[in-house]
Amino acid sequence: MNRESIVNTMRAIVNTGPGELRWTERPLPQPGPGQVRIRTGACGICATDLHMIAGWQRTGFPAIPGHEWSGIIDAIGDNVPSELLGRRCVGQNVLKDGGEIGFEHPGGYGEYLITEAPNLYLLPDDFPFSLAALIEPLAVAVRGIRRLRIADLRGALVFGDGVIGLLMLLLLRRAGVEKVVVIGGRAGRLALAREFGAAATVNYHRAGDDLVAAIMETEGRSFPNIVEASGSSRAIQAALEIIAPEGHILILGDYEETHANFLWNHLLHREIELIGSNASAGAWSEAVSLAVSGELPLQRLVTQRLPAEHFAEGIELVRSRKDNVVKVVLEWL
Repeated sequence: MNRESIVNTMRAIVNTGPGELRWTERPLPQPGPGQVRIRTGACGICATDLHMIAGWQRTGFPAIPGHEWSGIIDAIGDNVPSELLGRRCVGQNVLKDGGEIGFEHPGGYGEYLITEAPNLYLLPDDFPFSLAALIEPLAVAVRGIRRLRIADLRGALVFGDGVIGLLMLLLLRRAGVEKVVVIGGRAGRLALAREFGAAATVNYHRAGDDLVAAIMETEGRSFPNIVEASGSSRAIQAALEIIAPEGHILILGDYEETHANFLWNHLLHREIELIGSNASAGAWSEAVSLAVSGELPLQRLVTQRLPAEHFAEGIELVRSRKDNVVKVVLEWL
C-alpha cells in the first residue's frame, strides 16, 4: 500500500486479545487543545508490556502499548506554541485524567500518539531516538536513587540485572558508592555490570538454595544500601537478612500478588528502612539532562534495534531471556 496516498490512517502494533499483537491500520489521531501529536521515532519493549499483552485488569482490548517512546512533534492543538513543531522529544506519560501513555492511552507501538504539551521534554536535533527511548526507565532509576537517600557510601547491593538494575548501578557509582555488587541471572548482563563498575557479581542460578550465603561469600559483609529491582520475593527476603543496621532497602520491582513474610521485630530492632519507589514523577528533567550529557553509557544497554514491523521478533527476544538481550528497541524512523 502506498503510504503517500494515506492521509487519515497510521500503522500500529495493536494488542487485540490475550497474547495477540497485530500489525494494522488505525485512524490518524488529531490533537485537541493543549495536546500534541508525536510521530514515534522509537519505542522500547518493556517487561511490563509483556504483562499487558498477556492480559491484565488494568487495560482491555484493543490497546496500543509502548510507554518508552521518543519522537518528533508532528502536529499541535490549540494553545500550544508553534515553535514546538518538528522538535525531538520524550514525555512524562501520566495525563490529566490519570491514565498513562502506553497503557490506558495509545503508546509508542503506534506510528503516532497523542500526549499533552506540558509533559514534553525537548531533545537536541541529533539525539538518537533509540537512546531517547531509555529516558523513561532512566527517570524511574533517578527517582529511585533520590528516594534511597544514600547516607553511607561504603557499599550497595543491587538485585536485578535488567535495565533498571543496571541503571541503578550506574547511578550508585555516579553518587560515589565505593563498592556495588549486582545479583542477576544472565551472564552477559552480569559481564556488562562489571564493565559498568560493579565490584562483584553473583549469578543466582549458581547460588543454589542459599542466596544469602552466596552473596556473603562474594563480599563478606552486610550492605548499608540495597536496591531490589528484580521483582523477586526471594530477593526481598535475602535483602532483609543482609542489610546493615540502619540500612536502606529500595523496592523497585513489580511483585504482582506476592505478600511479604518477615519478622517485624527484625525491622524494628535493626532500624531498617524499607522504601518504595514507583514510576518516574519529578525525575524527568534530570533524566533528560543525564541522557543528553552522554555521561552514562546508554548505548551499551540498547542491544537490539529492529524496524517496527519486526515487532514479533522483538517480543520473542525479550521473552527469550538470552544472555545478549538487554533492551530491545522498535524503530519507526
